Amino acid sequence: MKKRWLIPVGLGLLGFVLAEVPGVVEGNYAQGPLGLILQPAPAKPGEGTVYRVGAYPLYTSELADGEGKELVMSYCAICHSVTYITMQPPLADWKPTVTKMLKTYGGEKFIPPDVAEKILAYLQAHYTPETRKE
Repeated sequence: MKKRWLIPVGLGLLGFVLAEVPGVVEGNYAQGPLGLILQPAPAKPGEGTVYRVGAYPLYTSELADGEGKELVMSYCAICHSVTYITMQPPLADWKPTVTKMLKTYGGEKFIPPDVAEKILAYLQAHYTPETRKE
């Protein structure tokens, strides 16, 4: 029973010791200049602090039917939405993009070379300026 009063007293002493840490200066953190640099005023909440956005798309774009579609949906969708294929302007040559996905982003660890060729053929067949149907 007598030891119970030791805990609050001990914590109080510990707090007193920690408050007296050398090098720590109590300060006034009111707004004002800091040396020669004028500190910006804190932002005041107002109408400009609320951002409203429309509904996020929760669908995946339908890809064009054709040989290789399932490969694109299976392999490409591991890292990103296939909507990236349909939402950007059609590329005249998909080879640099496919090469970037394989070499720069590490896709060659997961996509066999023959599958990468089929994916490239599918993209060239359906998503160039000449072949895109949308």
